[in-house]
Amino acid sequence: MTRRSIGIIMNGVTGRMGRNQHLVRSILAIREQGGVTLPDGTSVWPEPILVGRDRTKVRALAERHGLRRWTTDLDEALADPASEIYFDAQLTRAREQAVRAAIAAGKHIYTEKPTAESADTARELARLAHAAGVRNGVVQDKLFLPGLIKLKRLVDCGFFGQILSVRGEFGYWVFEGDWQPGQRPSWNYRAEDGGGIVLDMFPHWHYVLERTLGVPVRSVYAHTATHIPERHDEQGRPYTATADDAAYGIFELEGGIPAQINSSWAARVHRDELVEFQIDGTEGSAVAGLRDCRIQHRAATPKPVWNPDLPAGEAFRSQWQSVPDNTEFDNGFKVQWEQFLTHVVTGAPFPYDLLAGARGVQLAELALVSAREGRRMEIPELTL
Repeated sequence: MTRRSIGIIMNGVTGRMGRNQHLVRSILAIREQGGVTLPDGTSVWPEPILVGRDRTKVRALAERHGLRRWTTDLDEALADPASEIYFDAQLTRAREQAVRAAIAAGKHIYTEKPTAESADTARELARLAHAAGVRNGVVQDKLFLPGLIKLKRLVDCGFFGQILSVRGEFGYWVFEGDWQPGQRPSWNYRAEDGGGIVLDMFPHWHYVLERTLGVPVRSVYAHTATHIPERHDEQGRPYTATADDAAYGIFELEGGIPAQINSSWAARVHRDELVEFQIDGTEGSAVAGLRDCRIQHRAATPKPVWNPDLPAGEAFRSQWQSVPDNTEFDNGFKVQWEQFLTHVVTGAPFPYDLLAGARGVQLAELALVSAREGRRMEIPELTL
């Protein structure tokens, strides 16, 4: 088997997401399986170079995983001709400058979302990558979750008939950091650092809605809130939360399909998974989470009757049928990494590019305008 090595500059992997999902469960897992096997039998072998601002942290991470290449100097990493891909998992506010530098250095770009803090900047990055002729992609990991894959299958096979509506619930209680440490970094709750649940989650909802249902989002109406006004940072110091920690959005999809999605880091979970989507259609309905998907077909729909004077006599959840796996599901981040590496080496189609990422940022930006001005915002087509 021919091995094709490819250097990957991995910036920001000392953070939780970059370390766990992208380095350990994706790139290192790909190495453990022997690389990515292409149709011609070639094995694409990723060679990561870890980049971080904290010398102690990035060196310790490299040593822990037996990696010899690391640096705190991004320019040095970008100057290495063997490093063909630049990956970014930094804080959002640090991403633009680094991606610009990587494009100028002729590197292929793969980045976490949001790709920038504004739609104009995100679109400019897409334009720069296109003009430079470098391959580019943005992480859209939710599409590779087993529950969403099953939901997409149902859409594609026409299970729902005419789709009537979509509902989504996402979130959990993030501790304030005083008597228990928070599960998310403190910058998530500071607008000046690029925080906020809208900028974090609405780009996800954009690609989940458009790619699962196959139609574009045409408008958004949103209400945002900062439910917890004061939190404590990683050192236990109190700080004022300046970013939204909850958002309640109504999206209109092509064809008039309404989608309502609640997102909150200040809500306690009373559902089977931390995120769930329900699609209702004339022929059937489905509820999908991260892994599971349950359906109820028209022919198997019970006939409940509203009577508040009597206790509920039906176990409604038990009336739904589970969709079988029918396949082995790998880690979603790893699957998309494999697709991107194949795209870089062979030119195979990869639809999750920087322009797609810019559309997600556009939705988040218009949602914030909607929340400030209290009005519904139309979403214009975004092109290069």
